[in-house]
Amino acid sequence: MTDLSVLGIGASPRKRGNSDMLLRHILKGVRSRGVSCEDVQLRDYQFSACTGCEKCRNTTKCTGLQDGMQLLYPKLAGARGLVLVSPTHNYNMTVWMKAFIDRLYCLYMFTDDRPRRYTSSMAGQGRKMVLGAVGEQPTYEEAIGFTLDAMRLPFEALGYETLAQIPVLGIFDKGRIAAEVEILERAEAAGAQLAKAVSCTPGEFP
Repeated sequence: MTDLSVLGIGASPRKRGNSDMLLRHILKGVRSRGVSCEDVQLRDYQFSACTGCEKCRNTTKCTGLQDGMQLLYPKLAGARGLVLVSPTHNYNMTVWMKAFIDRLYCLYMFTDDRPRRYTSSMAGQGRKMVLGAVGEQPTYEEAIGFTLDAMRLPFEALGYETLAQIPVLGIFDKGRIAAEVEILERAEAAGAQLAKAVSCTPGEFP
């Protein structure tokens, strides 16, 4: 695993929209601290939702589906820092992000008792993340709904620590976020915070 790297993942179906711009500014903050990063857009990858075949139970690898996720697994494994950004669709993250998260089921290791206890192949590695969500409505409940929680909880279960969450309210028109200087500055600050965290060895960052 590369310690000094951050992977940014965007889940918007709309190119060069508000979510793309939010992700770009978070990663700008990462780069400002001299930390390498890469961004990917899930819309550019062809992959299916998890079929529940359970083949990964013995391997901690997804072998049941050979698709674009096989390109994303090594990127995720190789980056100690993670940025997830999704627009809010029907009070939640997009189907691209949901399918991506479901395909990470292969990273869990379960016991055979009931209820099954579990750990993750990513746990205990000092992984950190920043989350962002963009919604059209003016209130948090309407604009963001469950989006941030739906992204945060699965990744915390995998072993990530959440450093910052950036909810963006009341924005829909394409590129409108460019006028929101305060939001973009907050995004860059969160990226810089993430860069600082992944630059420390596991256990050093407070």
